[in-house]
Amino acid sequence: MQVWKTLIPPHALADQIGNPDWLIVDTRFDLTAPAAGPAAYAAAHIPGAHYAHLDEDLAGPIRPGTGRHPLPDPAVLAAKLGAWGLGEAVQLVAYDDSGGALATRLWWLARWLGHDPVAVLDGGLAAWRALGLPPDAALPVSRPRRFSPHMRPELAVGVDDVVAGLAQRKILLLDARSAVRFRGESEPIDVRAGHVPGAVNHPFQQNLGADGRFLDPQELAARYAAVLAGRSPRNVVSMCGSGVTACHNLLALEHAGLRGARLYVGSWSEWIREPRRPIAIGPD
Repeated sequence: MQVWKTLIPPHALADQIGNPDWLIVDTRFDLTAPAAGPAAYAAAHIPGAHYAHLDEDLAGPIRPGTGRHPLPDPAVLAAKLGAWGLGEAVQLVAYDDSGGALATRLWWLARWLGHDPVAVLDGGLAAWRALGLPPDAALPVSRPRRFSPHMRPELAVGVDDVVAGLAQRKILLLDARSAVRFRGESEPIDVRAGHVPGAVNHPFQQNLGADGRFLDPQELAARYAAVLAGRSPRNVVSMCGSGVTACHNLLALEHAGLRGARLYVGSWSEWIREPRRPIAIGPD
């Protein structure tokens, strides 16, 4: 059976509904209304899907100096996924209703835990419905398994790594936020506006076509080749506001065959916790 590691089309997921060796997770979330995601899930979701809350399941407690979405305790996350039915050979599929902005966070976290059979539903819930596939409001049946993580700490970098990498010109810091946030023209979420000096802006929405689905691998590869300008994808560090939509760029790179990029988990919301860290305003 095919193993899906980046994106999965809705028809392929539909063929596996009810398969005990597949785990589907709904990650819908609204930063401005944290209860909206669970409510939407309760009203209707892909049959058999469990729900993962960004703040409660896919992030850890906020502490002084951290960003808005620190990494969760890996043992806690692994236990939760195992309780839902994740095992070593189980295909994990994450979806949302925002172009993969949230689902890619779970995709990255699963890989961080050492689980390779994980994919994001391309086009999310809208693509599912567009095919006439029915949603469901029934609670899923859990098939608990023991899931033991095999951590890949090398997939993440901390703020000190970012500072050193930029100073030594060893990394390309790719910021997934919108252009107006990157330039410091608007900041609706964090307390300070702007971007990390030396970062390059690549809004995650640029990975998507007009239909809300990811561009094909060749188109993604061409777009990222222009950004990388000859640098290895292994030198790329992806960031955003809090380490969530940054995962969108990481999945796009992986889908394009450009492997090895890493995540700056704390991202902008961590960077601005220290007033002495420099901030740039404008396009560069």
